[in-house]
Amino acid sequence: MSRTITARTGRRADGDANRWAVLVVLCVSLLLVALDATILHVAVPSLTENLRPGATELLWIVDAYPLVCASLLILFGTLGDRIGRRRVLLLGYGLFGAASALAALATEPWVLIAARALLGVGGAMIMPATLSIIRTVFPDRRERATAIGVWTAVAAIGAAAGPVLGGFLVEHYWWGSVFLINIPLMALILPLARRLLPESRGAAEGPWDVLGALMAAAGVLGCVLGVKRAGAGEPLLSALTAGPLLAGALLLVLFVRRQRRRPHPLIDTRLFSRPAFTTSVGCIVLAMLALVGLELIAVQYLQLVLGLTPLETGLRLLPLTFAAMAAGATGSYTLRRLGPRRMVGWGFLLTAGAVLLLTLMGQHDRPLLLTTGFVLLGFGLQTTLFSAYESMLSEAPPRSAGGAAAIGETSYQLGAGMGIALLGSVMNAAYAPGLADVPGVPAAAGAAAANSLGEAYQVAERLGGAAGEALHTAARHSFVDGLHLTLLVSAGLLLAGAVMALRLPRVMECPVDVEAAVEEAEAAARADAAALRAGSAPAPAAQAAPAGPGAERDGAAGTALVPGQPAASPGDQGAAAAPCPPRPQPEAGPAGTMSGAAGRTR
Repeated sequence: MSRTITARTGRRADGDANRWAVLVVLCVSLLLVALDATILHVAVPSLTENLRPGATELLWIVDAYPLVCASLLILFGTLGDRIGRRRVLLLGYGLFGAASALAALATEPWVLIAARALLGVGGAMIMPATLSIIRTVFPDRRERATAIGVWTAVAAIGAAAGPVLGGFLVEHYWWGSVFLINIPLMALILPLARRLLPESRGAAEGPWDVLGALMAAAGVLGCVLGVKRAGAGEPLLSALTAGPLLAGALLLVLFVRRQRRRPHPLIDTRLFSRPAFTTSVGCIVLAMLALVGLELIAVQYLQLVLGLTPLETGLRLLPLTFAAMAAGATGSYTLRRLGPRRMVGWGFLLTAGAVLLLTLMGQHDRPLLLTTGFVLLGFGLQTTLFSAYESMLSEAPPRSAGGAAAIGETSYQLGAGMGIALLGSVMNAAYAPGLADVPGVPAAAGAAAANSLGEAYQVAERLGGAAGEALHTAARHSFVDGLHLTLLVSAGLLLAGAVMALRLPRVMECPVDVEAAVEEAEAAARADAAALRAGSAPAPAAQAAPAGPGAERDGAAGTALVPGQPAASPGDQGAAAAPCPPRPQPEAGPAGTMSGAAGRTR
């Protein structure tokens, strides 16, 4: 009978550690990473005034973190499977804290860019480790769905609380304080993680493919860098745009071919043959592609068009946070009721509806419209991401948890980076032409104003008089027009995601941990033997594989055979799949007592 190290490791983590305390530590870890991804947004105007970065430098300040993080997720996710996920997580904490101090004290744009890149390295060590530890500590899919719901809700809290906290810090201190806040949080979480987190590893067969990990990192970075440059207005066929794109794509193709040939690959490419896994990854990319770029644009709209302070801007985004929290808290229940297909599909449709509603925004403040749009946006987006993450992670065996988590987080970060580039390019394409021929404004001033709305205001202030007022008005109108076009493009991407979700399973299926069932049956057999030796009646026999009615046991292969489902391979820990019941309700046996099989299955 095949027994694997990974399965036993997962049960040790579940039995020896308080898994819900572990979840709290992991969620605080994720909170740090999510805060850092958005806390800088409201500090951009203050940062621009103090450091005076150029347009390209400002883009790198914003993008360095997600780009570096996305490129290294596979490297550190698979490394955690080999040397220990807890170990990688703790190292990520230390690097994240040091990089935060460097960013807070930066006096030059290039120093801040370097610090943001180091933060990306730390984030790449933290993010897949949190998700893969959840996969190991929560082997039961029902509990894991609840844990992932909490995890995704915390991610939404961090992303949406970032602008609020950042706005408060910028108003009362200076822009560097948005990074300095990470240090006390890190000092709190590091000792708790050392004490509470269990160590877990995946399959340790064969050497770790260092060259493959570097190829994946360079490939992702090249692709996203090329897209970013295209989004910044560089010609698509220029060497600085097409070069990174082609090189990155080539490296990724070579990486996939290398993994298929290796006996012990970094990433099990067979995962992508499973429609639920591939579709879940695609849905994550599309969701982030459509929406992350909007957040940066929305912050600029609230501050520069409506004239809100950074703190007021953060408070306006709070309804999105509360809606996302509600979606995460109810996600496990909703997933059991609706199934992945309908949950992801309806989440995309709800989010698209919210985005279309926000096209009614104009030159003047409409608080009720914004609040309604943000509530629908937060609930729809979190519903989509929760179900996509849960479906993706449940398709991967525990031994590949780090690699699967890295794929999911890479998809998230890749979608986010590409979304900023794509929607930013759409915004620039709609915004810049409106400033080309403003009456009384010199051509050089109009070209400078076309870089961003904040720079247009500065140029208008220097011009003064009627020309300055005309440029100020034209910039506001052009920005709002560009925002509307960007929202329409985003809605189209979300509707494409709803169509993609049709490939997901209709119902939530629970894998049956056959090894655990066999151990339970063996324990019951030993108890029966002891009872016979003692002269008492044996206990009712337990079924070896609690896979529901009709399940059979294949004793030779060590797998469960469930009608309508394929037998599990040893590499999948002997897990078969059966639909998850909505509620764990025990059935009564013929004598009015709980049936052993039903009690364990349900």
